[in-house]
Amino acid sequence: MRVLSGIQPTGRFHWGNYFGAIKQYIELQHEHDGYYFIADLHALTTIREPAEIRANVKDAALDLLALGLNPDKATLFVQSHIPEVSELYWILMTGTPLGLLERCVAFKDKEARGIKADAGLFTYPVLMAADILAYDSQCVPVGEDQNQHIEVCRDLARSFNAHYGETFVMPSARIVKDTAKVPGTDGQKMSKSYGNTLGLFEDAKELRKKIMRIKTDLRPMEDAKDPDTDHLYQLYSLFASDEQREEVRALYLKGGFGYGDIKKRLADAADVFLNPLRERRAVLASDEAYVARALDQGAQRARKVAREVLDRVQKACGIK
Repeated sequence: MRVLSGIQPTGRFHWGNYFGAIKQYIELQHEHDGYYFIADLHALTTIREPAEIRANVKDAALDLLALGLNPDKATLFVQSHIPEVSELYWILMTGTPLGLLERCVAFKDKEARGIKADAGLFTYPVLMAADILAYDSQCVPVGEDQNQHIEVCRDLARSFNAHYGETFVMPSARIVKDTAKVPGTDGQKMSKSYGNTLGLFEDAKELRKKIMRIKTDLRPMEDAKDPDTDHLYQLYSLFASDEQREEVRALYLKGGFGYGDIKKRLADAADVFLNPLRERRAVLASDEAYVARALDQGAQRARKVAREVLDRVQKACGIK
């Protein structure tokens, strides 16, 4: 089965990115034909500085490789390196009903929050559909907030197939429910837009300081606490072993402990998990040729598939 997903290079990856999405990429590459891309075209809707885009793409590639994405098993590439996707995007646009885009929750939500609305933001779901359909993708892992965009993609593919004949493979969403369970330092969902993130590759000392400043409630130490509703416990659970998790869970239910103790445990557990990744990333950063070669090989594989799909589409609608 071909699995596809993309991630925007709008800043360094944080714990929510990893446990909500990237971890699944790593796992799926061993069982399926994985296509994973760095979505720099999508990032242009929010970042207008060329140097920032270039740096973010490079950081994203290094981070993904350091986290375990294997370019010999999965296809890793940069979105803009596949021009066929932009061509397919326009063809899909010509058959996209205006009302379909107007109903997209993500656009309406950003507009309601006062974010300047432009055509790129409005037509984002169509480019996302092109990303998916260009590689004959069968499965797309997404959070629940992105599921509507997969439905838009399916609507566009279904409409095209009905008008021109069977051309597109119909993709299905794989809902990653854990994305909403990674809280930030303030208890809300971890997000760069909220300024509450904990970085995967932050300096260990700076990360520990952030952890020690995580907001907690003011209940007395002796009070019992519900671990299932506590964001500090939820963060600790990301890194702890089953035995460690049960030990801390018992502390919560019994009471008589301070949050400072849990924060220290969290920082220690995070260090054990993240230190080998930091070391691997440092090695990769010193070998730019390897990173460039991995992205180039991925782009060549992706372009071959996208070219075949685009040829099919162009022939179907009479422009080939």
